[in-house]
Amino acid sequence: MITGSIVALVTPMHVDGSVDWEALEGLLDLHIEAGTGAIGAVGTTGESATLSVPEHCEVIKHSVNYVAGRLPILAGTGANSTWEAIELTRAAAEAGADACLLVTPYYNRPTQRGLYEHFKSVAEAVAVPQVLYNVPGRTAVDMHNDTVEQLAALDNIVGIKDATGDLERGRELIARCADKIAIYSGDDPTAMELILAGGKGNISVTANVAPRLMAELCAHAAAGERDAAAAINNRLSPLNRALFLEANPIPVKWALQHQGLIKEGIRLPLTPLDPKFHAEVIAALEAASA
Repeated sequence: MITGSIVALVTPMHVDGSVDWEALEGLLDLHIEAGTGAIGAVGTTGESATLSVPEHCEVIKHSVNYVAGRLPILAGTGANSTWEAIELTRAAAEAGADACLLVTPYYNRPTQRGLYEHFKSVAEAVAVPQVLYNVPGRTAVDMHNDTVEQLAALDNIVGIKDATGDLERGRELIARCADKIAIYSGDDPTAMELILAGGKGNISVTANVAPRLMAELCAHAAAGERDAAAAINNRLSPLNRALFLEANPIPVKWALQHQGLIKEGIRLPLTPLDPKFHAEVIAALEAASA
């Protein structure tokens, strides 16, 4: 089982929007050295929506090959077309990904029955372990806990990334499903509490720029060490806010650029972070490193 801090890794790009393979390898090395628990490759933070299918598959394959078993790879393979999700999931499995992360189909707003049939179809088509991903604030569809519980009965549905930020709901999900699947936070501000309640880790945006601190926070929370986890959480709190001053991954890519880890590249329709937010992001980075 994948546990701990799972970085929702950005996809580094050159200014022209092409993938920066050298910078990607540098980020992978950084996380291996920092104690990150797994790499989330080409999820929504990795700009999956604006990569072509061949690019998407190539970034996953490159990440798997470069990491070479040093960390698990959780490959983002969700799509709002069931057939495309199957295609991406199959490609990730063939590339050697340890598991796949599938976001709920966005924009077309399926019913709960549609969500069940979508994820069931992908699970039956590809045998790789699969983690569901519910982020209603970005997709305009909310997968209910009842639907998650139904899907948890499928053998290769092994987890869910709950990015609702609703701790009461997350605790209910743990109570109902933790004996069948792993519950991961997908919301940095509430991740500590969800792990203390029995969650298995945090699929994290903040881990991009503070990998060691996020790994330590997750480890303390998993051990039930609230005070130690809370001390780190307090240091990361400004970052958790600052990295969402504009739509993710705009702020986190700028923060990584400020740290000298990637270039300016980001794909339209996303644009670089508005300069009026630069000072707040820098202050948050400094607070985390203090």
